[in-house]
Formats: sequence, structure tokens, C-alpha cells
Amino acid sequence: MTTTAPAPARAERASAPRPRRPRVPFKSAIVVLLAPFAVLFVLFYVLPIVFAIVQSLLVVRREGTFGKAELVFGGLQQYALVFQNEAFWASMLRMLAFGVVQVPVMLGLALIFALLLDSPLLKGKRFFRLAFFVPYAVPGVIAAIMWGSLFSPNLSPFTALTRNVDFLGADLVLWSIANVVTWVYVGYNMLIIYSSLLSIPSEIYEAARLDGAGQFRIAWSIKIPLVRPAIVMTAIFSIIGTLQLLAEPQVFRSFSSAVTSTFTPNMTVYATASIPNANLAAAFSVVLAVTTFVLSFGFMKWMQKKGNA
Repeated sequence: MTTTAPAPARAERASAPRPRRPRVPFKSAIVVLLAPFAVLFVLFYVLPIVFAIVQSLLVVRREGTFGKAELVFGGLQQYALVFQNEAFWASMLRMLAFGVVQVPVMLGLALIFALLLDSPLLKGKRFFRLAFFVPYAVPGVIAAIMWGSLFSPNLSPFTALTRNVDFLGADLVLWSIANVVTWVYVGYNMLIIYSSLLSIPSEIYEAARLDGAGQFRIAWSIKIPLVRPAIVMTAIFSIIGTLQLLAEPQVFRSFSSAVTSTFTPNMTVYATASIPNANLAAAFSVVLAVTTFVLSFGFMKWMQKKGNA
């Protein structure tokens, strides 16, 4: 036998105020969520930049020939040496030429592979997705050693080719390094573009097919314009990576005498710091960072202006 509570009792319970969960203020929640990132950002990004700028403004002074060395404020003396250093600016021009050729080739391949993976005509997508991305899982140093061995006439199994084409000579070694960088990072950029393709609503493709568009027309007129922000982002990352190139040319020094200690800007910074001349190396680093920022930010603004035109 079941009993029901009188109507007044039920009404009293229904009207009784429910206990409210304590609310965290919105601003406090933002601070809590951003605090770990902000702390790491300041410790490992902002402070090193500030330290490098401070170091670049100092010079070593001695009293007499064998006097005690001390760091004193030197103003822009280190920067004057930077702008007089022909090897540093030659390395900058070398990397700019590298980027003008290598970055479009790499991103073009990444876009083609991403479009292939997104195409309904391709079979075995899991295999190809893994095959395209696997080179990125290989550390850059290991990839450089592997390709350097393949390019070396004494180590390569393709001696008929490497003895007739000097891949490690002064004329081709830069593009041999570009080959390594392209092989490693195509899969990484492809994954970013492919993820952007997956976010496109399928209704757009259905409407295009109803209008009679084929796969090539859909890719050219719909997919590529919609993934343009992802392409711009990968291009900016590639510009930054080009000017920071270090591991691959450093490894290629053991295979080719054409790769000097000042072959890239980062190698110049490393060689200068090893002298040791940390203050001049800091000035090199600041100039390199500013140049990287100007080029990447300028490219982004140019693409935005072009997109709004």
C-alpha cells in the first residue's frame, strides 16, 4: 500500500529554495586557467628575450693588456659589429633564397597530399596518412645523417648518381639541405591543412555536386579558399623555421666542406657564442629575432590585405 504526501506538504517542498552551487567569478576562472601558460611564457620566452637584449648592450673592457675583464654598458657597439659582419648577412640572404624556393615547394606538396587524403577517390587513406606523417616523427638530426649519407659519394648506395652529381658541393648543398627539411616537414604541414579540410561542412560539397562540379573543381574553388587560413599559418611557421635553421646544416658540416660555421644565422650565433663572445652572440640573436618577426608579421599582413582586396 502506498501513501502520498498531502498536497500542502508537496507544495511546501516544491517552493523550498534549492541549495545553490558556489559560482566561481568569471575573471577568477580566466586567471586560474591562464596562469600556468603565463608563468611558463614569462619564464621561458619573455625573460630570455629581456636577458638577450641586456647582454647585447654590454661590452667587455680591460684595464691594460692583461687587466681584469669587466662588463660595462656599451650602448649599440655590439649592433654596429653585427651590421659590419658580412658573414652574418650572407647567411641571412642564403636563408632568404632557401625560403623563397623551399617553403612554396613544401607547402604545395603538403596541400596536394591533404587534398588527396580528403578526396573520396583515394583508397587506403589510413596507410597514406601514416606514410605522409612518418618522416616528421624522425628527429631532424637523424634525418640529416641519413640523407647526408645518401648524398655522400663514399657512403651512398647510389654511387652511380652521387659520383656524377655533387650534392654536397657549394652549388647544391643548400638544396640538399632543403630536400631534408622538405622531407621532414611536409607531413606536419599536411596534417594542419588536412585538419582544416575536415572542418568544412559536407553540405557545401553536396551543393557543389548538385551544381555539376567535379572533384577538381570542388578542390580548386571550395577547399583551397576555405583552408587558406591554415595555409597562411603553416607559411608563417615555415618562415620562422627557415631563419632558425640549425640542426640540418650543422650535421651536413661533417659531410661537406661547403657548409661553414656561418652557413646559417643560427650557426653564426652558435659559433660566436663558442668563441666565447656571448654579448655579440646576443646582438646577433636580437637582430635575427627582429628580422624573423618583421618577415612573418609582414607576410601575414600582406596575405590579409590580399584577402580583403
